[in-house]
Amino acid sequence: MPDRTNDLLHLLYLRPGFLLRRAHQLSVGLFEEGCREVGLTPPQYGVLTIVDKADGCDQATVARALGFDRVTTLRIVRGLEARGLLRRQPSSADSRRLQLMLTSEGQATLARARPLAARVTRQLMAPLAEDEREVFQQLLRKLCAGLEPRARTKLEPPRG
Repeated sequence: MPDRTNDLLHLLYLRPGFLLRRAHQLSVGLFEEGCREVGLTPPQYGVLTIVDKADGCDQATVARALGFDRVTTLRIVRGLEARGLLRRQPSSADSRRLQLMLTSEGQATLARARPLAARVTRQLMAPLAEDEREVFQQLLRKLCAGLEPRARTKLEPPRG
């Protein structure tokens, strides 16, 4: 008689959602280990990168650019602000809006983090052959683009 429990586990471990979640866990672990010296998590790195790219943007712009909800973004921004890596100040265009700016320490931290993050990306992709890496990334982009209309939080890269 076949072992039903092992069959069900096998099916679970083959599910695309399970594998994507596990790959995400592994990716986050590699990032946190690789960027330990600058003390950044992937979401913090993402926020700093967006603020650097779209200097003077507000939290809603950052949230859309990363596909985060506003509460998560606020929590990350407050943590980065407490560390002195970014600051919030009233927008010159609309004083009700707070714009985000990297501090000099935030710029230095991001500059130190970029090569570390690039090394993590190489480590993450290392199990794949060179030609598999591009195919893998193409398929991930296609999957994300195809599912984006159903996303709870939309992804909208910043302008500029």
